[in-house]
Amino acid sequence: MPRKLIKKYMPNEHRFRTHRSLSWLGDHIHDPNLFHLTRKSVSRAAMVGIFCAFMPIPLQMLAAAIIAVVARSNLPISVGLVWLTNPLTMPPVFYFTYLIGSQILGAPVKHVAFEFSLQTLGAEISAVWWPLLLGSVICGVVFSLLGYAAVQLFWIYHVNSSWKKRRQARKNRK
Repeated sequence: MPRKLIKKYMPNEHRFRTHRSLSWLGDHIHDPNLFHLTRKSVSRAAMVGIFCAFMPIPLQMLAAAIIAVVARSNLPISVGLVWLTNPLTMPPVFYFTYLIGSQILGAPVKHVAFEFSLQTLGAEISAVWWPLLLGSVICGVVFSLLGYAAVQLFWIYHVNSSWKKRRQARKNRK
């Protein structure tokens, strides 16, 4: 099952629950559903993690952890998938979401000569904020739903092929 593959790369559940930085979650961190590896919890985790990965906000992992607790999805997978947008992938991903948002709003795409100063940064962020946010939300919703569906389909496919192999093995023994 995919459970074995996923469990191989999952962090230790006990260490995760007793980690100092997660103590603010209180008793919620002890909910066993946050660590189960079922088709539903992993699918929800993919949806939460991918959606949060597309959000242009600081502390994406914190947002993913809170949403995972509320949605009762697998917490480690939800938080881990946020790293789809890491320092290497953030510029192209957020530029793409900015282009999508600009296209939907009908706003012209701004090509900016970027300087490293707080004044320039503040002015440019205020100019691109709405297209970036709209594009990020739309892409986050679309790709998170695609991630949810992909995990569901992969899990079903994997279970069905596992059953077929078992049936074939039984037939071969007879």
